[in-house]
Amino acid sequence: MRLLLVEDDPDLSRQLKDLLEEAGYAVDVSFDGEDGHFLGESENYDAVILDLGLPVMDGVSVLKKWRDADRDMPVLVLTARDNWSDKVAGLDAGADDYVTKPFQVEEVLARVRALIRRSVGQASPELKCGPVVLDTISGKVRIDGRPVRLTAQEYKLLSYMMHHPDKVISRTELTEHIYDQDFDRDSNTIEVFINRIRKKTSNDLIRTVRGLGYQLDGERS
Repeated sequence: MRLLLVEDDPDLSRQLKDLLEEAGYAVDVSFDGEDGHFLGESENYDAVILDLGLPVMDGVSVLKKWRDADRDMPVLVLTARDNWSDKVAGLDAGADDYVTKPFQVEEVLARVRALIRRSVGQASPELKCGPVVLDTISGKVRIDGRPVRLTAQEYKLLSYMMHHPDKVISRTELTEHIYDQDFDRDSNTIEVFINRIRKKTSNDLIRTVRGLGYQLDGERS
C-alpha cells in the first residue's frame, strides 16, 4: 500500500515516514502544499496524510483542489491543538478523519489502517482469503494458523491484493502501489513476487488472468 505524507516539519515527517515504512507502507513525502498537490493529483495513493498548516499552499486548499478534480483517496488531516475551525474546514473540504497535534504517531498509523480498510469495504483488521489470514495491525501472515515469513515487498503486494480481493489487478497497478516514487520500479519483478507468495502460501491463492493481471482466488471467509 502506498501513502503520500505532506508535512513541512522535517523531524515529524521523518518520524512518521519511518514508522509507516516499518509497518509495510511505501511512502512518498512532500514538504509544501504545491508539491503535495501535484503528487496527489498525478500519482495513485491508497491514503494521504495531510498537514493543514503548509507553506506555499495550505492544506485545505490542497484538499479542495483534489476533491474538485475527483481525487477520492482517503485523507487524514493533521491539525493544530485546540483550533476547532481548522478541523471543521478540513472535514468540509473533504477530509475523512483528523488527528490533533501533538499526537502519538501510533494513533496516526491506526487511523490510516482504518481509513484504507473502509475505503475498500473491509471492516476487520484481519483480511482473509481461504486459509490465508493477513493481520494489518501486526503485519503478520498465517496460513491454516501457521505463520508465513514474507519479505517486505512480498508483504506489500499481498496486502494490496487482499485489500482488493475481487479485483483483477495489472502488473502496472501493483507496481504503482508497492513502490514509492524514488524506487527503481520494475514491473517484471511482480511475477517473481507472485511466484514466491504462491510457494509460501498456496499455489491456488493468486490466479493469473491472461493479458490482464492477477486476482486472488480461493474461498474467502
